[in-house]
Amino acid sequence: MLHSRFVLSGERFTAHAAFTDRRGGYSSGPFDSFNLALHVGDAPETVAANRSMLATVLELQADRLGYVSQVHGTAVHRLELDDPPASVPGDPVTADAQVTASTDLGLVVQVADCTPVLLADVDAGVVGAVHAGRQGMADGVVPAALEAMTAAGARHVTAIIGPSICPRCYEVPAELRAAVADAEPVTASVSAHGTPALDVAAGVAEQLRRAGVAIHRWVPECTAEDPALYSYRRDGETGRFAGIIWLRANPAAG
Repeated sequence: MLHSRFVLSGERFTAHAAFTDRRGGYSSGPFDSFNLALHVGDAPETVAANRSMLATVLELQADRLGYVSQVHGTAVHRLELDDPPASVPGDPVTADAQVTASTDLGLVVQVADCTPVLLADVDAGVVGAVHAGRQGMADGVVPAALEAMTAAGARHVTAIIGPSICPRCYEVPAELRAAVADAEPVTASVSAHGTPALDVAAGVAEQLRRAGVAIHRWVPECTAEDPALYSYRRDGETGRFAGIIWLRANPAAG
């Protein structure tokens, strides 16, 4: 269920971050078993049960996990505790990044090869979650999320880059590699077969570096190579795992 978990601590706030995997849920067939996405063809009631289980494991209220409808764009949704719950039914807000300054509110992005990026300023008390696919990364979804965090008061952001497809497995036409490399040259790569490929996570890391963001951890697993993770490139019809980040206020010093 949980692939990895991280804690970033500050004086006033602690940011908790996690990435799920495909194990330990209720889904069956190609979605086996901890699918968190409503849009892939899995039964809605099963997805709801998986999302409820995730909230329990993370010790968050089920209606305080914010999901969005992702479209490989650059829109950033600011979600706060007084907003309507964004978990179930449906994912009504269209965005590929979320930002909040509220505590105990989990921001969720769903992936199955794209790069999940979790962001935190634990001094300011601002966190963000980004779904960075090939197009969104090239178009600037990561800088857009950082800009939204700055508007919310963030000054010193730290990032965690989650599992995504590696360049060994992400073969693309040469023209597509060139087009993406025009936006981020470090993404141009070569697959395990010696063919043109892309390294989207490297593009994300370069954008973070340019923005002065420290990378706390870059999770190394490749989604296409690790059977515990969902991969659209490997399987076609499949589920989605998630990156989640949330803030907790530290107890007052006594």
